[in-house]
Amino acid sequence: MVKSEPLSDARKPEHLKRRMLYELDMLKKSGKTVIVEGKKDKQALEKFGLSDIITLKKPLFAVVEDIVSSGKKEVVILTDLDREGKKLFSTLKKGFASFGVKIDTHFRDLLFRDTRLRQIEGIASYLGDDTDTEDLR
Repeated sequence: MVKSEPLSDARKPEHLKRRMLYELDMLKKSGKTVIVEGKKDKQALEKFGLSDIITLKKPLFAVVEDIVSSGKKEVVILTDLDREGKKLFSTLKKGFASFGVKIDTHFRDLLFRDTRLRQIEGIASYLGDDTDTEDLR
C-alpha cells in the first residue's frame, strides 16, 4: 500500500485552498455543532473561528444524547478520514439518524474527495500556517 503524502503548496491548487477557507467560514457562520475526535482537532478548527466544537471525550451514545437533548437539528461530524475515524463517523451518523438529527457532510466530503488530508488536526498546516484568517471574520 502506498502512503499518501500531502500535496506540496506548489501542487495544491490555490482555488482549492480558497474554497476550503470559504467552506470553513460558512461552517462557522452556520452555528452548527461540529464533532471532532480530540483536542488537537478542536484547536485546529478554532484557528479558523469555529467555536461550537465537541470532542469525543465520552461514550458515543452520550455524545448523541447530549446533542439531541440540546435540541440541535443538524450537526457536522469531522472525525478523521482514516479507518477509525470512518468507524466513528458511521456509528455517530446512525445514532443521530435514530433521533432525526441531520448530518451535514459537505465539508467532510470536500476533504475526502478533493484533498489528501486525512487528519483534521492537520488542516491549518495543509492550508498553510500563513493562511490569513482575517477573511473568515
